[in-house]
Amino acid sequence: MTERSEISPVQWLLQNPVLIAGMLAIFIPTILFVAQDSWSTEQGAHGPIVLATGLWLLAREWKYARPSIKPAPLLWVAVVFVPLLALYYVSRVSAIVETEGYLMYSLLIVVLYSFIGWRALLVLWFPLFYLLFLFPPPETLVAAVTNPLKIALSEWSVHFLYLLGYPIAQQGVTIQIGQYQLFVADACSGLNSLISLSAISLFYVYLRHRANFRYSMILFVTVVPVAIFANFVRIMFLVLLTYYGGEAVAQGFLHQFAGMTTFMTALLTIFLIDHFIGTVWPGLKTGGKPPIAPPLAGPRPQEG
Repeated sequence: MTERSEISPVQWLLQNPVLIAGMLAIFIPTILFVAQDSWSTEQGAHGPIVLATGLWLLAREWKYARPSIKPAPLLWVAVVFVPLLALYYVSRVSAIVETEGYLMYSLLIVVLYSFIGWRALLVLWFPLFYLLFLFPPPETLVAAVTNPLKIALSEWSVHFLYLLGYPIAQQGVTIQIGQYQLFVADACSGLNSLISLSAISLFYVYLRHRANFRYSMILFVTVVPVAIFANFVRIMFLVLLTYYGGEAVAQGFLHQFAGMTTFMTALLTIFLIDHFIGTVWPGLKTGGKPPIAPPLAGPRPQEG
């Protein structure tokens, strides 16, 4: 066991002041850029929460990574770090928030890898993956995924309300209900919150069931469908609000309340699925509990 594996994250940071200064010189400008460009929008509003909870998860999981710490060969670190640093500089000059954020994070991961090695990184896989939600995904990717989904959610909402007897029709992402027209933009459909809902749901699943790999994977698979269902509920809420209250009411305070409805629906659905699986399939929840980190990542210390 190396001495490095016996120290806490805070002690490790204090023992490497030059390294920390360099990391902060990269981290602070980029994270401020991301905060100004993304965290002030609905799509990136989860950023501060992810940053705080992600760092807390890293500190919490550090004790499990200690037995596996083994510094990586500097040659391999340099081979990866130097090109990434060059790409980061180009991205920084170009002010492309998506690529700058991911490249900055990649540099930090390489630095961490150089000190703890790949086995310890595997133990920390979820906090490191979870922190990727700090950065906005490329807009082209978001559009490619959300545009078909936005149309599909509109169609499902219209068909459902039509079956209930409402005077409703649809053309593309425009919904006609009664005398009102509702344009289902990204914000109205709640698709901007899809990433936020996924991040918070994944955090809940990991924190509650991290010791049971199979059970966690089943809940992980449900996260995106649950987020889509929550957005379906939001569209239904806005359409009915427009029909009964008019456009003025639908575009007022209750329009913002619809976002809270989406979030609450997603979390409640995850809770219900968790409870349902645990009730119907108790053997899965209470059976063998291998660590969620790969077995080769090293033994876990005894609690207490």
